Amino acid sequence: MSNRITVGLDGSGADTAAADWAAHEAELRDAALELVHAEDWAQYGPFAVPLPEPREQWAEELLSHTRDRLLREYGTLDISTHGTKGLAASKVLASSAADADLLVLGSRGLGAIAGFVVGSTCSATIPETDTPVVLVRSADGQDRPPGHAGDAGPVVLGVDLRSNCDRLLAFACEEADLRACPLVVVHGWSLPPVLSYAPVLDPGVEKEMADGLKTTLRELLSPWEKKYPRLDLDARIVIGQPAIQILDAASGAALVVVGRRIRRPALGARIGPITHAVMHHATSPVAVVAHD
Repeated sequence: MSNRITVGLDGSGADTAAADWAAHEAELRDAALELVHAEDWAQYGPFAVPLPEPREQWAEELLSHTRDRLLREYGTLDISTHGTKGLAASKVLASSAADADLLVLGSRGLGAIAGFVVGSTCSATIPETDTPVVLVRSADGQDRPPGHAGDAGPVVLGVDLRSNCDRLLAFACEEADLRACPLVVVHGWSLPPVLSYAPVLDPGVEKEMADGLKTTLRELLSPWEKKYPRLDLDARIVIGQPAIQILDAASGAALVVVGRRIRRPALGARIGPITHAVMHHATSPVAVVAHD
């Protein structure tokens, strides 16, 4: 990694919130900050033609004005800018973030019930990169994020005990350690359909399965507790749909962390349904971490 955070800009209030969040994160990590703007010529017509000069000038001013504003607020940050035109924005952002620690993107929100409008660029970029992607929505349609890296809320991590969770745990533990805040680890589960009536017949079945999952989770977290001895770790095994349980735990969180399997199918990579639901409905910033 290059000890750099990359943030994508498109001139919306959502990317203003993303830039602010990324600057706070860069301060925490003592990292450099890169501001990237990508113009996709094709979106302006059926043919790939150069953008008119006013649009190019607007893009340059967006980068320079954002950099100047952040330097006024975070004078010690090392901030660079990068503008590209003629390529798909998702590919430019993924390429720019290839060796970065984080890629931060903004997205407009519709509120806790209607959800989080991720947008086509965000949805297209996440499967393009193995770099962790943080989605930041503006608060109540304003240009400021709902929270920032210094907030007192916990980091909430959703895990699937059937998957390799090492990359997610490494990321979530580091984020919680940087913030000196608790880490809440959530695994939501349901009884297999074949056992759905078993608790009625034998109430011990559900408890036995829950105890087994708790043991598995404790074993999974044990080495991370040793690596981060000061970390306040809250492990939860809860019955119910995983996305709902993660969102419930994430109320007031400083950051929500979910995973995305690294797959290279013929029809392209995709985002899993649990991560997709959390991305759309969480009010806190959401980090999507690619893992095996």
